[in-house]
Amino acid sequence: MSASPGTRRRRRARRGSLDRPISGRTYRGTWLFVAFPLLLAAFTVTRPAALPRPALPAAFDRVGATQLAFDLASAAPDRSPTTAGATLAAQWFVDQLRPYGFVVRRSRFEADVAGKGRLPFENLVAVVPGRSPSTIMVVAHRDNTGAGSGANDNASGTAALIELARSYASPAGASTAPSTSRRVTPAHTLVFLSTDGGALGGVGAAHFMDHSPLAQDVSAVVDLDAIAGHDPTRLAYAGDRSQFPNSSLLATAAARVLEQGGEPTRRPSALRQLLDLAFPFSAYEQAPFLGRGISAVTLTSAGDRPPTEVGDTPGFLQTPKSRARLGQIGRSAQQLLASLDAGVEFTQGTTTYVWFGARVVRGWAVEIVLVAALLPFLAAAIDLFAFLSRRRVGLLPAIRSLRSRVLFWLFVALLFELFGVAGWWPQSSLRAPALTDSAGTDWPVVGLLVLAGISAVAWLVARDRLLPRREVDREEELAGHCAALLALALVALLVVALNAFALVFLLPSLHAWLWLAQLGDRPLAARLATWAAGLAGPLLLVWEFAGRFGLGLDAPWYLLQLAALNHAPLVALAVFAVWAGSAGQLAALAGGRYAPYPSAAARPPLGPIRRSLRRAVLSSRARRRVVSAEQEVADG
Repeated sequence: MSASPGTRRRRRARRGSLDRPISGRTYRGTWLFVAFPLLLAAFTVTRPAALPRPALPAAFDRVGATQLAFDLASAAPDRSPTTAGATLAAQWFVDQLRPYGFVVRRSRFEADVAGKGRLPFENLVAVVPGRSPSTIMVVAHRDNTGAGSGANDNASGTAALIELARSYASPAGASTAPSTSRRVTPAHTLVFLSTDGGALGGVGAAHFMDHSPLAQDVSAVVDLDAIAGHDPTRLAYAGDRSQFPNSSLLATAAARVLEQGGEPTRRPSALRQLLDLAFPFSAYEQAPFLGRGISAVTLTSAGDRPPTEVGDTPGFLQTPKSRARLGQIGRSAQQLLASLDAGVEFTQGTTTYVWFGARVVRGWAVEIVLVAALLPFLAAAIDLFAFLSRRRVGLLPAIRSLRSRVLFWLFVALLFELFGVAGWWPQSSLRAPALTDSAGTDWPVVGLLVLAGISAVAWLVARDRLLPRREVDREEELAGHCAALLALALVALLVVALNAFALVFLLPSLHAWLWLAQLGDRPLAARLATWAAGLAGPLLLVWEFAGRFGLGLDAPWYLLQLAALNHAPLVALAVFAVWAGSAGQLAALAGGRYAPYPSAAARPPLGPIRRSLRRAVLSSRARRRVVSAEQEVADG
């Protein structure tokens, strides 16, 4: 007796058939190769050694630093560019160091800031010559956004910068100007840099690295930002490139903080460190230095997003927690500076790694693991290609269908870039817009509407030949899957060449969408859920900016702004276009709306625009004939 139709539908399809074209054995077996890179990564685990503790105890003047921060926030509550407070703050900084014999160098410049236009800035530099030209820098930005007094962000860092510079006068804390020869001579040249534009994304630090001759010999940088907050001390060390500071610098900074505060420093989780390598971004001023290959770290009491200035008043500094935190981070910075001066050769350069507790895994080992995670997908995709080749299933119509989708996204990406060149999007010459600013989220409505309108017309043109006009058989569907998966394999190889850490955003797509070819007889909801699971990687990036950086629903717009400012290379946009085209083809397959590219005989003689124009012309002619006939009858 034959089985009923319902029984036949529930019976599992035979392995290697059209309903089960993906070889589960090949996929699972290839995962065994990932064990070898994991074992290799385990052997690279090391515990970075901190530089020795300085012989002399910290002598940071907490009371003096608190008073300095209070004075700056009170005298110049608005230190944003073009304001009188910015000029006053610069002169105030010079006046604080003049009695100690420092000749402060002024560096005035202009830079374009996204959403604000071209603004004037001024960096201030105090130098303590050392026995070696190799330079250690201490940095703190002096400006704020003007939304509050900026007592914590960053009058506190500026005050600590002054106190650290004063400690190299002789005698320490003297009120009269000592001669240069009487200063304490460090082993390395020390540069104390008060930057402008730090609240706008690190404009001053980026300009210093691009134009100052002092930037040529920098070995290590310590940045002080918002160091009087109530939260524990945190180390920020993400950069503009997929590079971290030498692990010895971070271990030394963490050790000095632990010694002075009695509490461990906070670091990003392993996943967030991986995301920082996959998509380099930071709002703090260590980022431009790391982008130039210089070890740099920020000591702060704030989170990944600089604190809001609402409520950041001089009175904030008078709370016991603020005074204690300012003193603790100030002492830590002083001891860190002394350790670096005694052994900075161990902290030079940048590298990649991921911290796990007190130990690190080398970045190259993490990259090998990520690349190895591609192997199961690549093996299964190639096996699917071989399966279709044995059945003599042609891929050309599916490839042409994919080509149309990819060309559409390439057109949108090119149009987006052209709008930026034409000045439709906010521009910036040095840095991404500040997270506290609206430049990354306020877009010109007219520009967006024009972009959306042109893109919609382009999609109508591309979509006209992608609409299903007949029933598509199973072999044609599998050809569509195979073409998209092979394109994703190409995307994966390009990502490896650009930045292997970025595979963390791509791997969910590869391993989820591979199985869509196996779900042809499953309910629509199951197919769409599998397709949506492949979006986990890009959504993870949006989630990071929404939560970690406090942008919320503005996160996608900010990421678009980073693309407009070329924070990501142009080739990355091309790679995204291929990924988006593949995602579109797989979405059509999952939704049952896929059709292979039609042959010349099956295509309509006119495209959608020409058909619309033809209908409009014919309709106009018909109306004129009706009006003419009615007129003749009336004249009759």
